[in-house]
Amino acid sequence: MFHLLQATEAQPLILPDSVQKANLTEAIDKVVHLDLKELLMSLADDAVWIVVKILIALAIYAVGRWLIRRAIRLLDALTERRRVDASLRSFLRHTTRVVLVIILILCVIQTLGVNVTSIVALFASATLAIGMALSGTAQNFAGGVMILLMKPYRVGDYIEAQGQSGTVKEIKLFSTVILTPDNQTIYIPNNTIATAIIDNYSTAELRRVEWSVGISYGDSVDTARAAILDLMKEDPRIVRTPEPVVWVASLGDSSVNLSARAWVKNADYWDVFFEYNEKIYKTLPEKGIGFPFPQMDVHLRHGE
Repeated sequence: MFHLLQATEAQPLILPDSVQKANLTEAIDKVVHLDLKELLMSLADDAVWIVVKILIALAIYAVGRWLIRRAIRLLDALTERRRVDASLRSFLRHTTRVVLVIILILCVIQTLGVNVTSIVALFASATLAIGMALSGTAQNFAGGVMILLMKPYRVGDYIEAQGQSGTVKEIKLFSTVILTPDNQTIYIPNNTIATAIIDNYSTAELRRVEWSVGISYGDSVDTARAAILDLMKEDPRIVRTPEPVVWVASLGDSSVNLSARAWVKNADYWDVFFEYNEKIYKTLPEKGIGFPFPQMDVHLRHGE
C-alpha cells in the first residue's frame, strides 16, 4: 500500500483528453462570442470616470490654492490688527501655509481614489525616519520657536551674529533672513543663532557715537575740546542728555589722543559718525590744532 501511494504521488496528474478538449472548447467559445461593443463601452465608462476624477482633483487643487492665499491674507490682516509682533507674524504665516498645503494635497489624493489612511501612516513613518536622520532641521525649528518666545531680536532690528551683521528681514521656520548694508541676503540657521552671542543694536532708542582724535603734543587740548563740542551743540541730531563730552583718552607715542562721545538716535548713528569724521578733520586745523604723523626720535652719539 505504501509503495502504491508513493507511485501515485510521484506521477503528475494527467487530465483525460475529453476534459482537456472541453476546457479548450469553452475558452475558444468565450473568445468567439466576446461582446466587443460591451467591452468598449466598459472601457469608455472607466476612462470617462478617470478623466472626471482628474478634473475634479484639479478643480479642488485650484480652489484650495486660492483659499490658502485668502487664508494667509486674512491671517496677516488679523495679526496686524491685533498688533502681533512682526517676527511672530512671519513664523505663523509660514507654518500655516505648510499645514494647509499638506491638507490640500491629501484631499486631492483622496479624490483620485487613493487610500489616504495608508498614506498618512506611511508619511508618519517616513517623517519619523527623516526626523531622526535630519535632527538638525528639527533643532532649527525648535530654535525658531525659542527665538519667538525669548525675542532676542525682531524683524527690523539690526543685529550681529555668527560673524554676520544686518537688518532682520524675516524669521522663517528653520532660518533667520538678514539683509546686509550692501543689500546681500544671508540665511542663518535658527539653531545656531538661537544659541550664539547676538549683538542687537536696535534694542535701545539711543546709541553712543565715539571718535578717537589724535592731536600734536604742545597743541591746546582745551581749544580742541571746545571746537568739537561747538560742532556737536549746533547739530539737532545729537541729544543734550546725556551731554557730549571730550576727554583725553591716552598719551600716545606721537600724539595726544582725545575721545569724543555723543548720543544719537539709532537711525542717525552712521550718518553722524561719518559726517563728524570729516567735520573734525576740517575744523581743528582752522583752530590751530595739528594732526601729527607717526614719528620716531633717533639720537646719535659720537664715539660709539
